[in-house]
Amino acid sequence: MTQAKQTSLNMILVIGDLITLTLVTVIGFASHGEATSAGARMLTTWIPLIVAWFLIAPFIGVYDLERASEVRQLWRPFWAMVIAGPMAAWLRSVILGLISHTGLNTPILPIFVVVLGGFAALAMLAWRTVAAVYLLRKSRVHG
Repeated sequence: MTQAKQTSLNMILVIGDLITLTLVTVIGFASHGEATSAGARMLTTWIPLIVAWFLIAPFIGVYDLERASEVRQLWRPFWAMVIAGPMAAWLRSVILGLISHTGLNTPILPIFVVVLGGFAALAMLAWRTVAAVYLLRKSRVHG
């Protein structure tokens, strides 16, 4: 596989990951009836989720194209998000503390960590399954 093709496929994975985490954030706010009124407050969840994902995911091999195209390796993005979820909740807590000018972390509800990490992990698993089965395998066959 050429370097340009690998870069292209990695960009598809990155963009798909960003879209997936954006949808998780929007759906999370919508489930609380706040999707239309939250506005910039969504960034206090979205940014930590993105940062945590991109700090953890590469180390678990989710951007290795050989692994990403194997259905047996779908545990990687799932567990990457399970690990990134608590980090995202903590980063969110720090951001909210800074915004409130207390300089302290705001309390982190354990249920928030479980729901955020769990739903994001399931969403990532769904997206990465589509990527592995349709995008990456198809590109492998067609060169």
